Amino acid sequence: MTVSDPIADMLTRIRNAVSAHHESVAIPASRMKVSIARVLKEEGFIRDFEIVGADAKAQPDLKVELGYTASRQPVLNGLQRVSKPGLRVYVQRREIPRVYGGLGIAILSTPKGIMSGKDARRQQVGGELLCYVW
Repeated sequence: MTVSDPIADMLTRIRNAVSAHHESVAIPASRMKVSIARVLKEEGFIRDFEIVGADAKAQPDLKVELGYTASRQPVLNGLQRVSKPGLRVYVQRREIPRVYGGLGIAILSTPKGIMSGKDARRQQVGGELLCYVW
């Protein structure tokens, strides 16, 4: 089965795994998804990620280890896809939104790579607004 929006599929799989209190979730890997997982780890929303099953025959999987607090509350409370294949959303560096007053992050695809809104503001670049995470 082919997915028309692989990033939305990734976010939905993570959202479902968090709501079911799973320790980890497997997602078909791509460079874009690995970059998004790297940003989520840097910002503390997931514990870790790794690429598993990278042999010549099958597509490798991205295994994302979800983070929970000591009282088993998920660190990740929400994910929202912004730019979709049918409607791309681009922002200039001055228009990068603050998610939940700074409690969440915006993830952007910029000419300098995938990065959080905070890093994009610091490097003064805009780009495609992929998703919000809080």
